[in-house]
Amino acid sequence: MRLVKLLSKGEGIRTLLWTFIKSFQALPYVALLILLLFFIYGVVGMQVFGKIALDYGTQIHRHNNFQTFFQAVMVLFRSATGEAWQDVMLSCLPPDAGCDPLSEDYPNAPTCGSRVAYPYFISFYTLCSFLIINLFVAVIMDNFDYLTRDWSILGPHHLDEFITLWSEYDPDAKGRIKHLDVVTLLRKISPPLGFGKLCPYRVACKRLVAMNMPLNTDGTVMFNATLFALVRTSLRIKTEGNIDDANEELRAVIKKIWKRTNPKLLDQVVPPVGVEDDVTVGKFYATFLIQDYFRRFKKKKQEIKEQIDKDSANTVTLQAGLRTLHEAGPELKRAISGNLDEMRDDDIPTHR
Repeated sequence: MRLVKLLSKGEGIRTLLWTFIKSFQALPYVALLILLLFFIYGVVGMQVFGKIALDYGTQIHRHNNFQTFFQAVMVLFRSATGEAWQDVMLSCLPPDAGCDPLSEDYPNAPTCGSRVAYPYFISFYTLCSFLIINLFVAVIMDNFDYLTRDWSILGPHHLDEFITLWSEYDPDAKGRIKHLDVVTLLRKISPPLGFGKLCPYRVACKRLVAMNMPLNTDGTVMFNATLFALVRTSLRIKTEGNIDDANEELRAVIKKIWKRTNPKLLDQVVPPVGVEDDVTVGKFYATFLIQDYFRRFKKKKQEIKEQIDKDSANTVTLQAGLRTLHEAGPELKRAISGNLDEMRDDDIPTHR
């Protein structure tokens, strides 16, 4: 119970524990890669060094040899740990490595060693020590970075999310989607690149108005133009001031840094000056917002008019009631006075 309470209070310990758990999902693949490496080197070792004679004066003896696959794997495991692997390598070189009496080459060959021992052991030790073993650390570090990453900062993970969600609307990988799907797509993408699920529809349309994305004749939007516009607005790259001047400055910067940029691609992501008559996504959604605001204004005006008419009707009714009351005032006054006189007559005591 104390351990559970400690984990519930310690954010750092909980992050480390969760990193360790998440790493287990990728560690089996690393283990399979190591097993494959041991299998390949074990089979090669049996073929090249399996006929070496067992000699307790060398590193090739009863408990350390390549005569069986199991023994070969044990030698490789010992070499991977770094325990005298160079001595094992030297024991497999000619002329010190003799032939086993039970081998078919024993009567004829003076030695069963091979110069292949140099690249064999050096490459195996290099792969195990500097690559394979470090994969375990790399997997853990990658998961730790994923769990402690600041998702509010634009990074490669946001681009991966954009590509994944784009593929849902573009399953054939044509590089374009319908302009009506743009708002829905961007509301699925997390900020800062996208708008987020909690972003109201009208607010998303307002943000699309600020994006100068060209709209194709078939009513589709290009992948490159959409991604560039999102990154540009997220990082606020040349988004203030006159849009034409900002586009020209940005085009000049891109041409200076990436001199081999395709002009067609550049015109696609940053439209040049002079194409303001072309239809853009911003103009489309601006028209939509204007129509929406007009409908809302008209509806509100109609509601106000109905409320005024209702208030006027209530006022007329109230005035009619007051007029009726005023006309009936004298009669009510006489009636009330007569009732009061009768009450006074009834109150006079009678003496017997």
